[in-house]
Amino acid sequence: MMKRVKKGSTELTAARKDEAADFLPLEGGPARKLPITENSENKSTVLYIGRIPHGFYENEMEAFFKQFGEIRRIRIARNRKTGKSKHFGFVQFASPEVAKIVAETMHNYLLFEHLLQVQIIPPERVHPKLWKGVNRFYKPLDWVSIERKRHNKERTFEEHKKLVDGILKRDQKRRRKIEAAGIEYECPEIVGSDVPAPKKIKFED
Repeated sequence: MMKRVKKGSTELTAARKDEAADFLPLEGGPARKLPITENSENKSTVLYIGRIPHGFYENEMEAFFKQFGEIRRIRIARNRKTGKSKHFGFVQFASPEVAKIVAETMHNYLLFEHLLQVQIIPPERVHPKLWKGVNRFYKPLDWVSIERKRHNKERTFEEHKKLVDGILKRDQKRRRKIEAAGIEYECPEIVGSDVPAPKKIKFED
């Protein structure tokens, strides 16, 4: 028993002298050095920005966050059809230390009555297509032109009749609501309710 105690104390003293020894087994034996595990957040330069207020877009975000350090890329998630902001985005800094400071400083920061949600994204969780098309200016669709073409397209007689029937059906519904409200109002008749032939007829082959 005394020999085991002396052996353990000798190994403990040797482990203390050896700076590389990080782990001493309880069962005895030589000390071992634990593998160094690096925190992935220490190398991350990408931040998630949530609850972005209206009007705080790419140019405004770049002008605000560049006070902390160099910015590489900024992207705000937008609707593909309308181009409106989805109120969250991503910012990439040149230095991971700056990204960490921004995450600690700007999380729950009150901006235009919105509490910003800022979090560090580890490098392994950054999607490879995150920055796809980030340097291209988004041009929303011209919905006025699209609706004009849809309204003025050539229709067959059956399509024109279906269009007029829908207008008459909504008109009858509106008349019933007015009568139920007790309002005396004489609704004008809809011109073209007799379903005339359309000016533009698309002949089927």
